[in-house]
Amino acid sequence: MIISRTPFRISFAGGGTDLPEFYSKDEGQVISTGIDKYIYVAVKRQTAISEYKFRINWSKVEFKDRIEDIEHPIVREALKMMDMDIPLEISTFADIPANTGLGSSSSFAVGLLHALFALKGKMVTKGVLAGMASHLEIDKLKRKIGKQDHYAAAYGNLNIFTFHTDGAVSVEPVFYKPEIKESLENHLMLFYTAIKRDAHKILSVQHMKTQEKRHVLAEMKSLVLPLGQLLSSGADLREFGRILHRGWLLKKSITDEISSKKIDGYYDRAMAAGALGGKLLGAGGGGFLLFFVEPKKQKAVARALSGLYCLPFKFENAGSRITYYDQSLI
Repeated sequence: MIISRTPFRISFAGGGTDLPEFYSKDEGQVISTGIDKYIYVAVKRQTAISEYKFRINWSKVEFKDRIEDIEHPIVREALKMMDMDIPLEISTFADIPANTGLGSSSSFAVGLLHALFALKGKMVTKGVLAGMASHLEIDKLKRKIGKQDHYAAAYGNLNIFTFHTDGAVSVEPVFYKPEIKESLENHLMLFYTAIKRDAHKILSVQHMKTQEKRHVLAEMKSLVLPLGQLLSSGADLREFGRILHRGWLLKKSITDEISSKKIDGYYDRAMAAGALGGKLLGAGGGGFLLFFVEPKKQKAVARALSGLYCLPFKFENAGSRITYYDQSLI
């Protein structure tokens, strides 16, 4: 049996410039971090007497004999890519619900490929995992999503990802002192709106708006390096919150699909209670709201959003890992 553990991510700035419609003409750039909330994928070879070749456990349980008949699109395409036509049981479980803006489908794709490589006895780089996972979702499944989530899930940690016009991706770790990382963690609050949405649908609208809003996306990209430099220099972290706020205003201007009256209401209440800035994570429409709040004002912000669950979290620096490998069960 193989079990992989892959983190979810928080993106701070530059989202949308990782879409091919943008970076095919101008380099895209995103700054993001992995967090200590994970999706786990367990893969186990079945015996020859199994009633069905494949058992896939997700929100439903599938029993199939042919890869082509598997309903879960990522599982189906991953098995094809890896040429894994052997009796398998695949199960997944996660710390966070799907469709909440933390990159769950991409984390699952990375984690599943990682587990399948381990089942074959192969070690691969994080870059290979991210590249294959993004190819699976974007090229094979034709999802109108960007590449950032796959790279954030594979690498973990706090990084600046640059998406080059030729499709290549560069990864630049953000170097910071441990006390800066701890201080930033202590200034961030994450609230679950309980609104689920389909990122693919929202990003399809953004895809159509890319040329019209290219100048907005370019300005969002321009926030990435200042955030990285702020953390590396240890300067006044309050500027981090102000940059988040600027990025959120820019993001909202791309399409009306990104926010809503309810989300705007939550955001305005948090800002009135003392938050310096924030953003809705992921493509938009629902999921998690992130705020930068000075510790002395966090109780007031929590009261202002008392109807929402505040999720404690920390940054994580390992990326996708194989956490269990038992050769006797392979």
